[in-house]
Amino acid sequence: MAIRIGDEAPDFTAETTEGKIRFHEWIGDKWAILFSHPKDFTPVCTTELGYMAGLKPEFDKRNTKIIGLSIDPVTDHKAWAKDIQETQGHAVNYPVIGDADLTVAKLYDMIHPNATGGRRTAVDNATVRSVFVVGPDKKVKAMIIYPMSTGRNFDEVLRLLDSVQLSSRHTVATPVNWKPGQDVIIPTSVSDEEAKKKYPQGFKTLKPYLRTVAQPK
Repeated sequence: MAIRIGDEAPDFTAETTEGKIRFHEWIGDKWAILFSHPKDFTPVCTTELGYMAGLKPEFDKRNTKIIGLSIDPVTDHKAWAKDIQETQGHAVNYPVIGDADLTVAKLYDMIHPNATGGRRTAVDNATVRSVFVVGPDKKVKAMIIYPMSTGRNFDEVLRLLDSVQLSSRHTVATPVNWKPGQDVIIPTSVSDEEAKKKYPQGFKTLKPYLRTVAQPK
């Protein structure tokens, strides 16, 4: 069953490099980024896990936990972590889920439902490079899926998180290529009268359906 934005993130219990967790309980009252990988000891994934380790303080500032997943046992993850630190300059500082039986991958529709554990082909693994942004309410707020050959832009994941968190606090949307601190969009669901009360400092009306305002604090 496909997961859609707005759905409750499926809960699960799994072994990780930091012990056994129950996903919803682990999230607690924070936000979470769940990101998956096709297999341990693979080149693109090695660069991704290392980069995320370096970026973790930025997620911490945003009250957000990060957790990885790879379709291999936790024992392999721990051995792989040494390579990641050696080649990328950052030790993995967040849990990585062991999913050798593909339970979580299938639960999140990251892989073909007929795929099996053990020896897998590239075709079986191809879809498992996904990102899920989950809110404190355990709802899926955003998803990104990349092909196996393309390393993810985790700076973009951070920007996406900033946008989603801002929208959760204020009734606003963010325009193309938006970055924190830039003007935002007032959704059409907010009338001009409501907008005047909400933004007494004023806002710009480019078209009746396109109104911008300084980013709320």
